[in-house]
Amino acid sequence: MEYARLGRSNLEVSRICLGTMHFGTRTPEAEAFEIMDKALEMGINFFDTANVYGRPNTGRTEEIIGRWMAQGGGRRDKIVLATKVYGNLVDNPGPNEDRGISAYKIRKHCEDSLRRLQTDHIDLYQVHHIDRTITLEEFWRTFGRLEDKGNILYVGTSNFPGWGLAKFQMAAWQRGLTGIVSEQSQYNLFNRTAELEVLPAAEDLGIGVIPYMPLGGGLLAGKKTLISGSRSAQVWAEYGFSEDRQPQLDAFSSLCADLGEPEHVVSVAWTLAHSAVTSAIVGIRTLRHLEGLDRAASLNLDAETMVRLDEIFDVNHGRPLKAAPAPEAYAW
Repeated sequence: MEYARLGRSNLEVSRICLGTMHFGTRTPEAEAFEIMDKALEMGINFFDTANVYGRPNTGRTEEIIGRWMAQGGGRRDKIVLATKVYGNLVDNPGPNEDRGISAYKIRKHCEDSLRRLQTDHIDLYQVHHIDRTITLEEFWRTFGRLEDKGNILYVGTSNFPGWGLAKFQMAAWQRGLTGIVSEQSQYNLFNRTAELEVLPAAEDLGIGVIPYMPLGGGLLAGKKTLISGSRSAQVWAEYGFSEDRQPQLDAFSSLCADLGEPEHVVSVAWTLAHSAVTSAIVGIRTLRHLEGLDRAASLNLDAETMVRLDEIFDVNHGRPLKAAPAPEAYAW
């Protein structure tokens, strides 16, 4: 397994991050335990979850991870544990429990996550989505208190735009704080919009990007049949795909065959190739889904392959976004 520093922090994380969104819903607890044990065996030390995972029993995923760590054997100390705050956790939420963050909500939700996870600290506490209404003072004062108490070690973000990263990072530095060390953004061969603003901003601000959905919900993992209700079928609909995208998928399959590499390995390796990316979050549903991820972490795609991938997944009318970040991608 390969490792890298997370943003400007001195924290070393595996280049593959174990995504746990399916634990407790599509993945039974016993199998989740097997997956986490196998991930550790592979050298994956970065585990990502969220307090809203496990619906309809919100918080269930954190509880499963907590019970796994409670088995002992140094499990807690062997991983970098990341969770998130933002969404509501109750039916019919009141004005202070709906989506968004505040000092009131962050304190309560952090305490609840610590209890479910059966730990005294969260290594990376991430804001699950940007809240456009919270003041910079409330944001950093609240997270600063959690750091001072030892409840959290680092602050990360998720689904922030480039301007949001700049706004909150500058405010942190003005206060002499470490600031944001990571940004979790959707990024894959199908969805490359992060190349316009988020990835350049993060790289310039010392924020390590940890993309989610590097496999496009399984569409970039070689799935040929869409099963109704599956995650792949959901993403197919979310992206607005139709059968006319099949030639693109076939071309990708052909390229991977030429390389002699599985499609999921090439997809993850491509995501990791961007200089702003620290670790790719792969949502694991079964033990089998871990296969090949150690290979993806170390696979270097050559220049010719990267050009071919740009040609297949052309999202900017012949002008790859990677070659032209904002504003050059859309201005003179």
